[in-house]
Amino acid sequence: MGRVFEKRKYKMFARYDKMAKGFTRMGKEIAIAIKLGGGDPAGNSRLRVAIQNAKGLNMPKDRIDAAIKRATSKDESNLEEVVYEGKGPFGVAILIECATDNPTRTVANVRMNFNRNGGELGKTGSLDYLFERKGVFRIKNENINLEELEMELIDFGADEIESDEEEIVVYTAFTDFGTMQKALEAKKLNIISSELERIPSTTVELTDAQVEEVMTLVGKFEEDDDVQTVYHNLK
Repeated sequence: MGRVFEKRKYKMFARYDKMAKGFTRMGKEIAIAIKLGGGDPAGNSRLRVAIQNAKGLNMPKDRIDAAIKRATSKDESNLEEVVYEGKGPFGVAILIECATDNPTRTVANVRMNFNRNGGELGKTGSLDYLFERKGVFRIKNENINLEELEMELIDFGADEIESDEEEIVVYTAFTDFGTMQKALEAKKLNIISSELERIPSTTVELTDAQVEEVMTLVGKFEEDDDVQTVYHNLK
């Protein structure tokens, strides 16, 4: 009984920890959006997207409002977006997107995690070519006619559409992100999230043990509060 309780408690804390990190990430997204385009969502599409994504993570309204208010303060007005590139164990390419008020601290932590876990920090642009930036929109599937939707969204840059009973995922080119966002908003669809993701053009296949080693490194990056998202080309 004790072991079962401890296991459940661990899973509960892990879930809360993941949720807390998600809220922190969205708070930074909101701060950067306001820094670049102001605090009015009506005139700042990036802020609208950040608020939408925060709601998709079930971030409470009062926390979203607090993040918006905090974003105008001196504490978060100097956040910078930085991308670091490197190779993990077995040559796996890893890209780390960060939002930081201290790049010197952030790069030192990134380098340390690479060095301690069988990887190596690379130069800017050394691995970015292995990934393609795409717009990825997740829409709640509420009895939507997929064939009709696909025909409509092709005109706004839809490259590919996937679906299941829960959601519909629409992929676009990087340059069509804004156009697609406006089209989905105009259709008043229930958008779960809208993000620019880095999709690997080629992937590396490893054994289960090797995958675990790579994912240990990825996990170390994800524990860092300066890190927003980690991408890799592991199959």
